[in-house]
Parts: sequence; structure tokens; C-alpha cells
Amino acid sequence: MNPLEKIKQQIVKAINQALGKDLVKESDLVFPPDVKMGDLSLACFGLASSFAKASEDKKELKKTPAEIALMLANLSELSSDRLRLGAVRAVGPYLNFTLDKTALAAELFEEIKKEKGKFGQNQSGKKQKLMIEYSNGNTHKELHIGHLRNICYGDAVNRTLVANGHEVIPVSYVNDFGIHVAKTLWALKKFFQGEATSKDKGVFLGEVYAKGSLESENNEAAKKEINQLMTKIESREGAEYKLWQTTRKWSIKQFAQIYKQLHVKFKNTFYESEEIDEGQKMVKQLIKANILKESQGAIIADLEKYGLGVLVFLRSDGTALYPVADLPLAVKKFKKHKLNKSIYVVDIRQGQYFKQLFKVLELMGYGQEMIHLGYEFVKLPSGIMSSRTGNIITYEDLRNELFKRASMETKKRHTDWKEKKINEVAEKLTIGAMKFEMIKVSRTATITFEIEKALRFEGFTAAYIQYTYARSQSILRKSQSPKLKAQINPKSKIQNLKLEHPKELGLIMKLAKYPEIVKVAGEKYEPSEIAKYLFELAQEFNDYYHEVPVLKAEPGTRAARLILIGAVNQVLANGLNLLGIETMEEM
Repeated sequence: MNPLEKIKQQIVKAINQALGKDLVKESDLVFPPDVKMGDLSLACFGLASSFAKASEDKKELKKTPAEIALMLANLSELSSDRLRLGAVRAVGPYLNFTLDKTALAAELFEEIKKEKGKFGQNQSGKKQKLMIEYSNGNTHKELHIGHLRNICYGDAVNRTLVANGHEVIPVSYVNDFGIHVAKTLWALKKFFQGEATSKDKGVFLGEVYAKGSLESENNEAAKKEINQLMTKIESREGAEYKLWQTTRKWSIKQFAQIYKQLHVKFKNTFYESEEIDEGQKMVKQLIKANILKESQGAIIADLEKYGLGVLVFLRSDGTALYPVADLPLAVKKFKKHKLNKSIYVVDIRQGQYFKQLFKVLELMGYGQEMIHLGYEFVKLPSGIMSSRTGNIITYEDLRNELFKRASMETKKRHTDWKEKKINEVAEKLTIGAMKFEMIKVSRTATITFEIEKALRFEGFTAAYIQYTYARSQSILRKSQSPKLKAQINPKSKIQNLKLEHPKELGLIMKLAKYPEIVKVAGEKYEPSEIAKYLFELAQEFNDYYHEVPVLKAEPGTRAARLILIGAVNQVLANGLNLLGIETMEEM
């Protein structure tokens, strides 16, 4: 249990013992909006309601929230040294607590030293088995920065849930059998027959798809040809099917390369083409069970009475839509893995579809929790992207441009570095920038991706936090010089080291909050909470470093400050790891 959680438990226990009832919970203790108000705060409005219910006819027991706060502030149980409280104050209806940072620091630093990379993790998930499905790419299209948001957000949620004690199975589901495939193959045969390409074949397919979409958009004859082509592919016979098999491999190879670059790993990958046959059988079963029915030649789920409209499974020409594959896959997940929850990371536009899909599964008897984590668009400064029109920044283009800029910036700063080292640092800056820009805001916020801002070494960027880590590492390395090391007593105990500067006290409290940030990020499925926390920690550390001497301080003070910097260094690394971002020793 982390030190701040222990303090919260002790405060809650002391208050409830004094009141004679369990009226206060740990979650009632929150961080005030302004640190000047204190380190923890308890709003007494709920307690006033509890008192009113308990007193009923005894009017003398009724108290206002402000009166309750004042009464609690005077409890002897809260003045105990064992609670590590520096002050307890009633401010209107709020009871504010200021912690004894010296006592907190000793326990906090011991915990960070012991836990290292695991500091901040907890077991609140109680080993619940979850499956998170993300990076649902489409073969025969190229991945762009809109898809990148799905991958980066999904991976960060996966890592955060693991840190919160869940048993998580990350999987990907690839749409390799839809009408978009037929559009690509139609265009390939019509406009690119025999054309050799020196490009990555996955990249090439993206260009072919864009051409096919544009050429067929207002062309009824083309649409008919594409539908016929799709039927041939679905028959799993003939030249069209063989062409599908060949080109499908091109896309899958490209996906694997991108996942490797992003350090994203899946325990399993599902393909629509492998689920569609089982889905066709399931459709027949669901018609017999009166969950699906025929309507004007199509097969639908009529969900009007649930306020969810109509979900089409099969078109009138017999071709399948998404739920024909999604439904058997969902059933397979529950049966094979015995899941407590099934989570889908798919863009926000599919919200209605997932409500419909989950309702059909519920009607089939599956009561497990199913969650759709929808995320908003990624836009260019010029507007919304579209694979169909070709108005996109592809993953490859984005990565190459960021890498070029990161390399140039690194060379400027380190003219003596070898090419290999420059490339290693530039690669970590590039991947960090791509991931952080996709994670740093809430999933419900639209992102306007601006390449020139993503690599800045100041402001709300991965590079700024990575640079802060590298700076703290540099200080720790310099402290190990024989001269400086000899000045510090190696037997000094953390409990005896004093940290008294206001900025030091602020950093201590900021570090103590980290485990709760991890917990909140897991509960909300919001890794952006961790991103914001890391930025604030980096800001506070840089302010501290510029104002307070470390290596030039007298030996006893220096020793304490180095322990503080080591703790900041560890928490920055832990937090970045939950976002899937690597640190660097030098930048």
C-alpha cells in the first residue's frame, strides 16, 4: 500500500471512530484545487445529510456542513502524530488537511526505492479478466494518423489496466473481408495492372484504395463490378480470391512492422475472414430464435422497442455486414477466455452500432460487461482526414518526417555523437512524439495533429518529459563522481535527511499522488490523466532544479536532494512506460 493511501485510511478511521459510524470513505478525501488550501480535503455536505437523518426529532444534533467541519477539526484523534498531519483546518464546509511532508517523504522514498518500476501499481482490479480489442485495421488500406490514435490509446489503456491489477488480454481484429477490399482489388486490376512498384507494398495498396474509392464514387457500373468482385472473393475460389490472399499478406506484413516500431504486442489477432462462415451459421440460428428476421429481402435485428433502431446483418443480395463476423467473435471471446469484461476501442462514430451489437448479445444470453471506448477524430490543420479521398497523413509519412526533424535537432545539440547514437535518440523521440500526441488529451477530445509542435522540447510534449528525465539522469550521474561521492555519508538514513524548501515539499506531495493518478486513469480508461500528471511533475522538477542548488549544496542537504531527484526520475520512467514511451539517458 502506498504512503498516501495509508494516511487516507488512518484519517478515515479516526473520523469514523470519533463519529461512532462509518460515514466517511477514502474516496471522500480529495486533492484541493489549490495547494494553498491543503493537501487533502473533505467536503462535509454528505455528513450533514447523514447527521440530519440520524437526528430526526433531536434538533440539537442537526448541524450545518460548516459546523461539522469545525467540529471535526477539533477532534483529538486527528491531532495524533501517527497520522503525519501538519495541520487540520475547517474552511467553511470543508475540512482541509496539510500533511507532514518530512514524515511522508521518508516513507515515500523507501517505497519508491523498494518498488522501483512497480511503484504506482496496485491490485484494485482484483485479477478480473479483461479482453481489450484495438488497432482494428483494414487490410488493403494504409494506416494513417487516425488509426495511430486507436493503437496508441488502446496500448496505453492496456498497460494501465495491467498496472491496476487486471488480467488483460490485448487483441487485434483485422477487417480483411469488407467492400473496401473489393474496391482496392478492382482498382488494382483496372488501373495498376502489371505496374511495378518500388514502394512498400502495404503503402502501395493504400494508394490503390484511394484511387478505387474516387473512381467508383459516382459510377454505378463500377459499383456493380465491385459488388460482383466481392461475391467472388467471398466464394473463396478463383483468381480474385487468390489475388485477395496475396495482397492481404502485404497489409499484414505492414501492420507487423508498425507494431514492432511502436512496441505494441497482441496476444492474439482475429480476422474477419475467419469469422464470417461461423457468422452465417449463427444468423440462421438467430432467425429460428426470433432474434433476427427477414425484412425486404435483408436479414435484420429489429431493436426499435429498445430505442436502438435496426441492425442489418445481411443485405438483400446476401452479402454480409460487420455484425455477421463481430457476433461470432464476441461469443468466441466469452466462451474461450471466460471474460469478466470485453472492451472495444473503436472510433466514436460506431457508438450506435456497438449499442446494437451488445443488445443482440444480451438477447442471446450473454450478460458479461461489454464496453465501447469511442475516441474522437484526428484532424489536420486543413480539416478532417479521409482514406477515401487521400486527404491523410499516413503513418509512414508522419514517422519519416518526425524522424528527419528529430535527427536534425539531435545533431545540432550533439555534433560529436556518432550516427548510430543520433538515430537511436531520434527514433525514441519520434515514437514518443507520435504516442504522446495521441494520448495526452481525453479520448472524447478531437486532436488537430501539428507535426511542428509535436517535437518541441518545451510545453506539453513527450520530448519535454523525456528531456526532463535525461536531465535528472545527468544530475545523478554527476553526483557519482569520486569527489562528490566521498562527501556523503553512505550510512545516512532517509529518515534523517531533511527537505524543507517549498518546492521540495511540493515535489514530495506530487510524487505521493502518482499511485492515485494510475488508479484513476485505470478506472476512467483515461491514460491522458497520466500524461497530464507527468507534464506537471516535469514542470515542478525543472522549476525546482533552476531555483534550488543540488550538486553545490552542502553534503547532507545534497544527499537528501539527490534522493528526491532519484524518486522523480523513477516516477517519470514509470509513467512514461505506462504510455508506451521510452526514456533516454542523454538527449
